[in-house]
Amino acid sequence: MTLTQVSANKCAGGYQKVFEHESTELQCKMKFAIYLPPKAEGDKCPVFYWLSGLTCTEQNFITKAGAQQAAAEHGVIIVAPDTSPRGCGIEGEDESWDFGTGAGFYVDATQEPWKTNYRMYSYITDELPKLINANFPADPKRMSISGHSMGGHGALVCTLRNPGKYKAVSAFAPICNPIQCPWGQKAFAGYLGADKSTWEAYDATVLAASYEGPQLDILIDQGGDDQFLSSSQLLPDHLIAACSAKKIPVVFRRQPGYDHSYFFIYSFMSDHIKHHAKYLNA
Repeated sequence: MTLTQVSANKCAGGYQKVFEHESTELQCKMKFAIYLPPKAEGDKCPVFYWLSGLTCTEQNFITKAGAQQAAAEHGVIIVAPDTSPRGCGIEGEDESWDFGTGAGFYVDATQEPWKTNYRMYSYITDELPKLINANFPADPKRMSISGHSMGGHGALVCTLRNPGKYKAVSAFAPICNPIQCPWGQKAFAGYLGADKSTWEAYDATVLAASYEGPQLDILIDQGGDDQFLSSSQLLPDHLIAACSAKKIPVVFRRQPGYDHSYFFIYSFMSDHIKHHAKYLNA
């Protein structure tokens, strides 16, 4: 599969690059960002996958999160894909900020007209890791995943649905129970259809309640002044209750005064890289 380099910038001793490729899962051109730490010049490194939130591209994380320094220190590659297919010509794909373009919700759509292109779950869990492992000095046995908001939902779902695939998982202000919140209900109705039983495969709270797999150690940071927490879009208490019932350890840190933005993510990013590195470099 051909990769086209879009940009490359020296950063924290390594390189922050962006590539474009033709995706077989999504049937369109996709971009992803990859940070290659200094260690990657001579060794295979573990890979930390970052899933961004609504409206984002691969750019938001690499320009705002400040993750490169910690990634360089711990010898971790960071891969940050886009949040949806782009330019597919689907009627209505650009009509709203929380559905369609920039809002793939990390599901494999089953409904027309979305099901051909909107297959972000398979892209993230299958196509993209194969692409990274084939083209970069990545250790395929050591990968982890994290994300923000919609991306935090994606990271949790990918981990809970694939026991043992990811060495670590964390999230910033994740959408924890999408079948119970307006964002999730809108997206799932559009991508997955009216049968709500099919929605449960992409709901972290439901998946945690039936999880049978290797021990997880989930780290979640949540801003105390996040407007989407107070408007019941995120519902972390539901996930914590499900994890508690299954004895899945969750470190949930409510950070007073912080909102839903990348200012919040930037403030605690190094903690998350450190959390992942503990398991990736074990």
